[in-house]
Amino acid sequence: MAVNVYMNFNGNCREAVEYYAQIFNVGTPEIMTFGEQPPHPDYPLSDEMKQLVLHARLNIFDSDVMFSDTMPGMPFTVGNNITLAIVSKNLDEMKSAFNKLGRDGTINMELQETFFSKYYGQLTDKFGVYWQFSYDSEE
Repeated sequence: MAVNVYMNFNGNCREAVEYYAQIFNVGTPEIMTFGEQPPHPDYPLSDEMKQLVLHARLNIFDSDVMFSDTMPGMPFTVGNNITLAIVSKNLDEMKSAFNKLGRDGTINMELQETFFSKYYGQLTDKFGVYWQFSYDSEE
């Protein structure tokens, strides 16, 4: 199970990812925008939102660093914009850690199927640390 860093930005994620890719000489980053995800009828996206970064990942010194923009109108605080992301091939171990942290913390998104993972969830632990959990089924 890997623990990765996930950084959020306030509309300038693309600039940050391209900057870090150049600084750490990791090549041209793959960037997925909010507009590239499957549409959801309850959450239409404006043209501005479609251009924002949904996900990007760079491997910096053998560690995955992931990036995204926050949705317009969502809270953004510099200093609180870095989370820890668990990416695991062991579903039982991942679920156990999620449930244990969630007991004393706040579950922001229950583990559930998303378009990018069979199981994905988010929580804030009792110390205020934000965690993301994603099952890597290798599919």
